[in-house]
Amino acid sequence: MPLEIVRNDITKMTVDAIVNAANESLLGGGGVDGAIHYAAGPELLAECKTLDGCKTGKAKITGGYNLPAKYVIHTVGPVYEDGKHGEKSLLESCYRESLALAKKHNCETVAFPLISSGVYGYPKDQALKVAIDVISVFLLENDMMVYIVIFDKAAYKISEKLFSDITEYIDDNYVDEHTDYRRESMRMNTPMAPMQASVGLFESDLCECKAMMAEEDLDAKLKHIDESFSQMLLRKIDEKGMTDAECYKKDNIDRKLFSKIRSDVHYKPSKPTAIAFAISLELSLDETEDMLKKAGFALSHSNKFDIIIEYFISKGNYNIFEINEALFAFDQSLLGA
Repeated sequence: MPLEIVRNDITKMTVDAIVNAANESLLGGGGVDGAIHYAAGPELLAECKTLDGCKTGKAKITGGYNLPAKYVIHTVGPVYEDGKHGEKSLLESCYRESLALAKKHNCETVAFPLISSGVYGYPKDQALKVAIDVISVFLLENDMMVYIVIFDKAAYKISEKLFSDITEYIDDNYVDEHTDYRRESMRMNTPMAPMQASVGLFESDLCECKAMMAEEDLDAKLKHIDESFSQMLLRKIDEKGMTDAECYKKDNIDRKLFSKIRSDVHYKPSKPTAIAFAISLELSLDETEDMLKKAGFALSHSNKFDIIIEYFISKGNYNIFEINEALFAFDQSLLGA
């Protein structure tokens, strides 16, 4: 199952387990920790008192009580000093230990906050990268739906350089989606009426000609139907020497959805799903366009989502989780999940 970044209140997530960015006492605090204790009720604190605290980088599990989640996994993130005191390895451990506990308790859905990125001072872009890296490695070997929950936009940040580079690429390539022939003609001072009159002279002849040719053309096209999206996808997977599991895990797609696509030769995916497969197969821009056409789509410079996808493919970056980070930062739909 995939990884998804969502904007939500983690205490309202209906999942098997939510992760609490706790302190070593496990007795509650501010931020996410305080919000979770408040929403869960006093029973959570009572159970936490029996756990004898928790060391930084480790995790412990309790019931969820009044929360929609069945469990709360408490983990203690590092306080950020300068990045040279083992903060990264401790933060990685928080995610690994939490995921291991979730797996041990047969959790299928888990929601994480961005650990240590609040009062503990871990730079948000670096904290996000650690989360994405550890979770994505885990999901290559395990089936679990994992959410990274962002409470508001201010709590989310990709690297300033990446944001700047993408913004510049969008500015260089974005075309106003409302540009049409009439506006272009006015800009070029080309009169419209004569052209419209000329078109009218041939309209009846063209209609008659088209009617005569329509049946013949349709018969010819039906005899040469190209491969479907599903057929092209399966062929590309074989050509890349990938297994089905390697493909759908790499492109952040649920196994059940992949099974649907495999079993239905005429399956029409959504555009984000089609692009996710192109990313997992590491297709070039031309190959991506070909795959999208099979599903009835195309990349357009009037669409910021498309331009961001083009940016990553042109840079040879096919990490779907990093692409989703950027899409989320620009308020665009995510790939896969």
